[in-house]
Amino acid sequence: MRILGLSGSLRRESHNTRLLRAAGTLLPAGAELAVFDRLGEIPLFNEDDEHTPPAAVIAFKEAIAEADGLLIATPEYNHSIPGVLKNALDWASRPSADTPLRGKPAAVIGASTSLFGAVWAQAETRKVLGATGARVVDRELPVPQAEEALGADGLPVELDAREALSATLDELLDLATPATVAA
Repeated sequence: MRILGLSGSLRRESHNTRLLRAAGTLLPAGAELAVFDRLGEIPLFNEDDEHTPPAAVIAFKEAIAEADGLLIATPEYNHSIPGVLKNALDWASRPSADTPLRGKPAAVIGASTSLFGAVWAQAETRKVLGATGARVVDRELPVPQAEEALGADGLPVELDAREALSATLDELLDLATPATVAA
């Protein structure tokens, strides 16, 4: 099973990229996290170009299509989704008849240096994913005051937050696992 990881932050020392990579270490045997680290290459969405997208957009959409599920870690900018993440999701959603997001299992987690732990950005990202037809895990993982809340391994220090992360991953994997057909 392949889970595509997306960080909504382009910053080299991003708390969310650390959290995302650390979440990958919690996946069971047989599941892997592949982080797509090219969001910064995706140009601003222009509907005039949606039928002839640039190479970075094609690579992004192919990565989504090849994944069994998505795990997005997002910071919160001005109480919402970072522009680079929203822009990438806009590209991936178009044209709507061909979006690789339709039916794709997805989960959203987030860390922030604020006291709110990116809860609004997570909610907004889940809303956007749902609007594209993705099957979204209805959980959030707020990690406030990320400098102190994330350990050296990138995982939340608090046990409740680690358990919430594990539960989110379990639910994502359940959604991404094809149902077995009874004979």
